[in-house]
Amino acid sequence: MAASKTPRAWQRMLSGRRLDLLDPSPLDVELADIAHGLARVARWNGQTQGDHAFSVAQHSLIVETIFSRLNPAATADELLMALLHDAPEYVIGDMISPFKSVVGGGYKSVEKRLEAAIHLRFGLAPHPGRELKDRIKKADTVAAFFEATELAGFSLSEAQKFFGLPRGITRDMIEISPVPAIDAQGRFIARFEAIEQLRKDLR
Repeated sequence: MAASKTPRAWQRMLSGRRLDLLDPSPLDVELADIAHGLARVARWNGQTQGDHAFSVAQHSLIVETIFSRLNPAATADELLMALLHDAPEYVIGDMISPFKSVVGGGYKSVEKRLEAAIHLRFGLAPHPGRELKDRIKKADTVAAFFEATELAGFSLSEAQKFFGLPRGITRDMIEISPVPAIDAQGRFIARFEAIEQLRKDLR
């Protein structure tokens, strides 16, 4: 029998799920897969200092920490959206900004479909509203400044040019030294579960 000529658009996860990239279903999204994948995707294309890759899982934890400090009145749903802001990268990887500019809209459309499936799986709105998205982006940019200067070889002036100078957040407030993938994975799951408990307590 001839092999199918239809390109495969799904990825098999370690949980056994098959996640369709073109039409992702919330039913095929599992926290364990997200944490496992993000802990093994390197930020900055792996061009960071340290014995371990600086993972998207660890970056996500830092962004959520910064977001919660900058937004002390944030709801539990907002904290979870901050933690999951890069969750689609467990499937599509972390594409650096310069390459996203080259690829264009196709990447963003896949990313948005995955974001919606992930959010719906955990009882969130498909996408954050513009105001919340901007607040999460601010935390993301602050994280990028510290990552750039501490890990990726940027000078302070160069990082300030691209990311601005952080206000209200200092280096001692975040844990930025790269950790092994298994540790990043466990920490991501633990923080997710803590926020989920908060969400349940507030219902």
